[in-house]
Amino acid sequence: MIKIPYEQIISKIKEEANISESEIEGKINQKMKQLSGLISKEGAAHIVANELGIKLFDAFSGKLQIKNVLAGLRNVETVGKVLQTYELREFTTNERQGKVASMVIGDDTGTIRVVMWGSQADNIKDITNGMIIKVVGGYVKDNNGNIEIHVNERSQLMLNPPGENVANVKQYSVERKEINKLTENDSNVEILGTIVQVFDPRFFPIDPETGRKVTENEGKYYLKEKVIENPDHSYVLNVIVDDGTDNMRAVFFREAMEKLLNCSKEKVLSYKDNPESFEQEKSDLLGALVKINGRVKKNLFFDRLEIVANDVSLNPDPDDEIKRLNEEASRVESN
Repeated sequence: MIKIPYEQIISKIKEEANISESEIEGKINQKMKQLSGLISKEGAAHIVANELGIKLFDAFSGKLQIKNVLAGLRNVETVGKVLQTYELREFTTNERQGKVASMVIGDDTGTIRVVMWGSQADNIKDITNGMIIKVVGGYVKDNNGNIEIHVNERSQLMLNPPGENVANVKQYSVERKEINKLTENDSNVEILGTIVQVFDPRFFPIDPETGRKVTENEGKYYLKEKVIENPDHSYVLNVIVDDGTDNMRAVFFREAMEKLLNCSKEKVLSYKDNPESFEQEKSDLLGALVKINGRVKKNLFFDRLEIVANDVSLNPDPDDEIKRLNEEASRVESN
């Protein structure tokens, strides 16, 4: 199912109807009241857009800007400049060999990860930063809140295609915030604090071909009804970070966890079979200064905010932090 983020619906209505954001919000709230709370805010926004004659999905068809790539879209076409590449990884599933690689591309509206499967993964050896990449026939997935384009044998991946150019790539400025000022709407924010608690890592089996979580039943692993013979494992680590204004849980999935611990996937997986060996890692992390870039989300089960890490720096350079503080102080004085 394709889900357009609420903020993008508001932006589209504001752009095409030429009315203020407060007026749009008023119409949406009025529509929710008319329907006696039987519809979500997003659903009410769709109705308001339709009543104003705005076709929301027109922006999400044809050749897309990266900001318009949404989870659930298929046969996606987009163009971007390569910003980062990740090495090819091989896996085995159902007695079949597979390959996967990924990269991050960007245009003047945003950035996105492209995941390449099978023979498409072999392209990674020919891809370098700065190249122009055109994706045709990709499909879009939501991976723990991060939107990704996936390409397989039915997709096309073109390297430096004629006539395609990306002059500028939008660089998102990361806002440094104190924990007590974070909100659920902070999608690209940075915190700096001390790790005061470290939990045991959690491991869960996944389908190595799709990365989706699988279930175990009587010693066999299933992705829906499909048997997964040789599942891979993903992992997550939770810590509590305190910055003096408040504390919050920080969540590190896979690559972010590897970076926090400064170790390989193989080393992380060794803790699954030998959990007591992780005690030294816990001891090393406690009291460490950590800088986390990520998105804030609400954990509905515990009814609290937490930050999901996209990037992490352990014990950041004090000189860089002092320089940043001085720059922020100068901006405040100039205002």
